[in-house]
Amino acid sequence: MGRNLKGIKEAITYACHVVLGNKKHHHKKWITVDSLRTIGERRNKMAVISSSRTRAETAKSQAEYTKSNKHVKKSIRTNKRKFVEYLSMTAEKAAREGDTRQLYDATKKFAGNYGKLERPVKNKEVKVITNTEEQQNRFLPEGTGDPLLLDRKAR
Repeated sequence: MGRNLKGIKEAITYACHVVLGNKKHHHKKWITVDSLRTIGERRNKMAVISSSRTRAETAKSQAEYTKSNKHVKKSIRTNKRKFVEYLSMTAEKAAREGDTRQLYDATKKFAGNYGKLERPVKNKEVKVITNTEEQQNRFLPEGTGDPLLLDRKAR
């Protein structure tokens, strides 16, 4: 019975791995590739700590890990600082030029809650439309097959 369950588990995990692939980590956009590399090195040093057998080995690898951890934190801090400076520069530029959309996006990124939500399209009876063709036809003028074109520059 135990072998059978083990075989089933292996088959399921293999099928999931083939279909879905490896788990992907989504890092922040402002973290550089160099910082990600140092994070990987730090992870390897933690594995060395857990696999060390003697107290001397553990102490030595712990000291290396501490040094690596400080380096990672410092590099991420500088990455974050550069990102915030870039955002502030773009916000200042947008404010000077009067570009409210770019200014709004920059302030939302500063706040950290930047996610544009998709609102459902509703018909005139306030029911949600799920079909994409019906969603597109929702904004057509009644009795016409042509979309309502609003070209503000032509006015």
